[in-house]
Amino acid sequence: MAIVTISRGTYSGAKTIAEQLARELGYPCVSQENIFSAAKDFGVPESEINAALIKPPSILRLSPGKRTAILNVIRAALLKLSHDGNLVYHGFAGHLLLGGAFHVLRVRVIASMEYRIDAAMRRHAATREQAIARIRRRDKQSVYWSRYLYGVDWQDPTLYDIVLNIERISIDDAVQTLVRMTGLGSFQPDEATRQAFDDLLLESLVWAELHLNPDTQSADVRVEAQNGQVVITGSAGSEQVVRAIPDVARRVKGVGTVMCEVGVGSHWYW
Repeated sequence: MAIVTISRGTYSGAKTIAEQLARELGYPCVSQENIFSAAKDFGVPESEINAALIKPPSILRLSPGKRTAILNVIRAALLKLSHDGNLVYHGFAGHLLLGGAFHVLRVRVIASMEYRIDAAMRRHAATREQAIARIRRRDKQSVYWSRYLYGVDWQDPTLYDIVLNIERISIDDAVQTLVRMTGLGSFQPDEATRQAFDDLLLESLVWAELHLNPDTQSADVRVEAQNGQVVITGSAGSEQVVRAIPDVARRVKGVGTVMCEVGVGSHWYW
């Protein structure tokens, strides 16, 4: 069993690799679009998801903690889809959403600018200039997003277990390489990694519940979970909100005890 995340630089061929790999392994293949759809089950409209992931941040436009809260809704949706431990995800920064706590094979697929331009021109019947503009816009958004939320450049090769240059290796060979890697011990779950997965899922579900509940959505909190024990820290605008937080958190399936260390106050959000 393994979870495979494939970060697909725009028009790099990663989608084809992901779909073929999923067929070879018999795993579900999930795209960024599937995650957006699943996130809507948490009551977050797609317009808010797009705003959180694509549009530039604005303290004036976003309520405190809103962008991070929506990010956790998206993480919860992805984790729920992969809860059986088998998944191939292709899209932007799946490895960042899932963190480094458990059995994830992190793959990046790259290609030259000329390869990407040609692919964009064919897919969209676009001119060369239009294709270049589209690619640069998407690349800029991706770099900005990863730096803003995680303080990293998603193109950094050290964030991945393997980088595949699609112009130096065929699709079939790339897929077979990844099939073999999923069988390595380094990417097999054990008791510790399964628990880490469950803890991260519970943290994300609690965070999503707090964001969606009108009594607590104004709070800026952080959630940590371990074996069903949940610790919530951060700040809220009133004692009433602080009192509501543990009650809302306990509604999430899997939550045992809740320790609320949220204080009343405010601070700047970056």
